[in-house]
Amino acid sequence: MADILIYGDSNTHGTQPLVSIGAFTRHAPGDRWPDALAAALPGHTVIAEGLPGRTSVHDDPVDGGTRNGIAVLPAILGSHLPLDLVIIMLGTNDLKQRFSVSAFEIARSVERLAKVVQAEVPGAAVMLVAPVPVAPAGVQATSFAGADMRQVGLDAALSEAAARLGASFVRGGDLGQVSPVDGIHWDAETHRAFGAAMAVPVRQALGLTS
Repeated sequence: MADILIYGDSNTHGTQPLVSIGAFTRHAPGDRWPDALAAALPGHTVIAEGLPGRTSVHDDPVDGGTRNGIAVLPAILGSHLPLDLVIIMLGTNDLKQRFSVSAFEIARSVERLAKVVQAEVPGAAVMLVAPVPVAPAGVQATSFAGADMRQVGLDAALSEAAARLGASFVRGGDLGQVSPVDGIHWDAETHRAFGAAMAVPVRQALGLTS
């Protein structure tokens, strides 16, 4: 039986597409992609560590909170040991206008996270999942202004980072798409389909045949 940790942001948390600023709602259990992955991997443990607004390595001067992913990662890893696989799906919030970073810099930041995993949990496999491409709309249009251009090249840069690390890589955009409501989050159908589809690369990363 494998223990799998998913380290992500609001889309791992299950945040529903936003219709107004600050009005966060969450999909029901079973309608979040980690739950769908767990359902597709009976007998294995899937741990969802998703925090809305989490970045790879940046403190958030606007929303505040402990949203810097690298700051809390060692403690989160330690709290869930032993682990067989750590899935990192971050980078979406790095695309916010206030961080002003490129796709290459985002990938390098995620690579730093993966190196922390490899140092803290040397026996665990690592998987990098490129975020589903954003199309900022509605209440997210201003915060993510220009994100559609800044994300160009992110998939390729993350794939190259995974290769350097000896980690597996999944292109999130091949498995799902954002909701047109806010262009950042996913509807329940996408969550369920994404989680079910992720079971294939997860089994491969763990060397599982069933």
